[in-house]
Amino acid sequence: MPRRDDRLALPSLGEWYDDLLALDAWINNRSKPQQGHSLLCSKLQERESRVNERIEYLAAKRGLTPQEMRMQILAGKAQRMAVEDLAEAEGEERGKVS
Repeated sequence: MPRRDDRLALPSLGEWYDDLLALDAWINNRSKPQQGHSLLCSKLQERESRVNERIEYLAAKRGLTPQEMRMQILAGKAQRMAVEDLAEAEGEERGKVS
């Protein structure tokens, strides 16, 4: 069976950013894909704590643990909440308190 391609496809960067990436890659003695990978990983490391905060918020809103929310997202099973879903969840929460 052919192996699935795990590469991330990105839309065109545009002329300015493509040129900037080419310059940055050359300065760092890397190819453009290698430098793009390095930059993306670096940016994700910077945002990790903020992503975790957002996961905690979204999990609490759904009555899940952060770990359950992460697993749903990674498995492709997480659903976006509509306004109606939020109102329903709030009603259920009020019912538990009474």
